[in-house]
Amino acid sequence: MPPAPNDACENHSVAGTAGPMIDLRSDTVTKPSSAMRDAMARAEVGDDVYGEDPTVNRLQEVGAALVGKKSALFVPSGTLGNQLCLRAQAEPGREVIVERTSHIVRYEQGAAGALAGVQLHWVNGTRGLMSAEQVEAAVRPKDANSVQSALLCIENTHNAGGGTVYPLSAIEAIRTVVSAHGIPMHLDGARLFNAVISSGVSAADYARQFDTVTFCLSKGLGAPAGSLIATDDQGLLERVRRFRRMYGGAMRQAGILAAAGLYALEHNIQRLAEDHANARRLAALLQQIPAVSLNPDAVATNILFFNVNHSRLSIPAFVAALNQEGLLVGAVGGKTCRAVTHLDVSAEAIERAGGIVARVLGR
Repeated sequence: MPPAPNDACENHSVAGTAGPMIDLRSDTVTKPSSAMRDAMARAEVGDDVYGEDPTVNRLQEVGAALVGKKSALFVPSGTLGNQLCLRAQAEPGREVIVERTSHIVRYEQGAAGALAGVQLHWVNGTRGLMSAEQVEAAVRPKDANSVQSALLCIENTHNAGGGTVYPLSAIEAIRTVVSAHGIPMHLDGARLFNAVISSGVSAADYARQFDTVTFCLSKGLGAPAGSLIATDDQGLLERVRRFRRMYGGAMRQAGILAAAGLYALEHNIQRLAEDHANARRLAALLQQIPAVSLNPDAVATNILFFNVNHSRLSIPAFVAALNQEGLLVGAVGGKTCRAVTHLDVSAEAIERAGGIVARVLGR
């Protein structure tokens, strides 16, 4: 059945603008629809620490099946999911291979070192994507003088790369390399289903290459919180469960949140195509503005970066001016801004967003 309109959104009108605020800072700003809230209100709950929350259990079963894994575990956030997988698969003092602009490097507050006691080996990828040759070069030799490579992490789609999608063939080539060295692989699939919709590759085909997989129920899928960790290794999952408790991520009557996640998986995956189309349309509109530069061919999913070159407007002043006109975007450094489309932004709002940017830069 088609998703219900997201009429629970609290989009407030802005004085002097033609409509409600358009928030393109991130797909994390989405709000539950009325139908999702109804599902949450009706959720049957129990104590998940005892494994007795039926809605959580159902979410874990559905999520594991979607990615072709035997089991899954519900956790409050994608960051926690990544860190639990690092802690469970890499001993303290060892090294995790990861692309240098990945979420684990940039946006998880140094948790890999602080909590798991591992160090990160940064690989300089192309728009967030590593090659098998780069991974081979990053694997440490097995000798008494070298830190040992314990795990490799891939982010798909890659946030800081601009929502880039890993080709399945590239992942398979990387898997061949690390398997030869006995190194497991973890997938940070926060936006995995964006990759699925963009590429046509199933979530299970992507996940098959990884020992652990995380994916968010929030972001483009629209739930207010929550992620799943999936694996085929029941012993590894129990180890992750133990560390979830240690890290403070175990919840009690979590079925209220799990119900939102179930609704997201049942209703909001296929509609991600709308977000991708809106991102491409926004790129086309921005490309027509002389002071804006971007590569429209680089817009693979729902994230786009664009540069602003204006003689009188700094980036902070530009972002502030957009805000006054009813549009929120993110400033990510230098002359670069980021816009992220999501289920709370309609095609009509994208047209208005393009007009706002043109108006502000044309003053």
